Amino acid sequence: MTVAHEVRPAVADFTIGDGQLDITIRLNAEAILAGVNLSEVEDTNDSAQAADYDALRAMSDDGLQDAFQQAWPAFADGLTLRAGEITLTPLLRDVEVVPEDNIEVPRDTIVVIATPLPPGDTAVQIGWGSEFGTLVLRQSETVKEPFTGIIEPGALSPPLPRDGSFEESGWQNFTRYLISGFDHIIPKGLDHILFVLGLFFFSMQMRPLLIQVSAFTVAHTITLALATLEIVNIPGSIVEPLIALSIVYVAVENVFARRMTLWRPFVIFGFGLLHGLGFASVLGEFGLEPSRFIASLIAFNIGVEVGQLTVIAAAFLAVGLLFGQKEWYRARIAIPASLVIALIGAYWSFERVFL
Repeated sequence: MTVAHEVRPAVADFTIGDGQLDITIRLNAEAILAGVNLSEVEDTNDSAQAADYDALRAMSDDGLQDAFQQAWPAFADGLTLRAGEITLTPLLRDVEVVPEDNIEVPRDTIVVIATPLPPGDTAVQIGWGSEFGTLVLRQSETVKEPFTGIIEPGALSPPLPRDGSFEESGWQNFTRYLISGFDHIIPKGLDHILFVLGLFFFSMQMRPLLIQVSAFTVAHTITLALATLEIVNIPGSIVEPLIALSIVYVAVENVFARRMTLWRPFVIFGFGLLHGLGFASVLGEFGLEPSRFIASLIAFNIGVEVGQLTVIAAAFLAVGLLFGQKEWYRARIAIPASLVIALIGAYWSFERVFL
């Protein structure tokens, strides 16, 4: 049996105090031990190490814990801890595998790390290996200005003051969330990209495209906010297959509908609600600082929109500008492209339900 698990970012909570840096990381130990490059795949089944991952996922909790402890030196090489120009040595304090009997569900491992800090008040930086994927880094809320951020694969955090007074301007915070929103579309949101392309290939006329994009934007903005506020909470096991089916629908309708129907904007709006729940998954891990909640949410949503518009612009420059007005554009480009999109969406629907 092949186990398919969606790649999720690791989450690290850290505190700086009493001359020591403490970090607690919740991660997918099986993927790391198998050598899956989490920055290159969206699902463990897409990796060349899928069989090794499956074997580790079938291992007992105690067995996985022992395997991680043995592999600790290699894992530690992927961590970067600095105090100014001084490189710190991470020390493994504890490993706990969270029990999960259903092998089709990913299993979390909690890794506790500590390292002494040199004297002085030099700021600390935390880095994450490129093969480990994305890291959500969060500071204890007991400090004055806690840090919350996404550390991209292979990157370092900004300098983190030891007294907890992380000073980030409103513009820096806005930019950080905007980039995260864009990144969630390009390159990480292939399903969202295909959905937007489905909207693009429906018609080369501006009015239908604007109506569809507007309906989609308003809808996913609503559920993004509701899900981030934890007012709405629907499991990814339900949302992700439905997102794939939404791709199939818009692509198939492109083949049979030549004009904007009365119901299509409402259908697109409904699908936008689903995609908003998908966008919210990253913010659910990321978290939003209460003092900047609205600004951060707006920035993330703008990043998503810029990503979607970039996809549409790229599609227009690639095919629309040169061929959009040709009589054969629909028959030779729009319909074949829509069929390919529909097939991919159908496969994802099957995969997310049965594999």
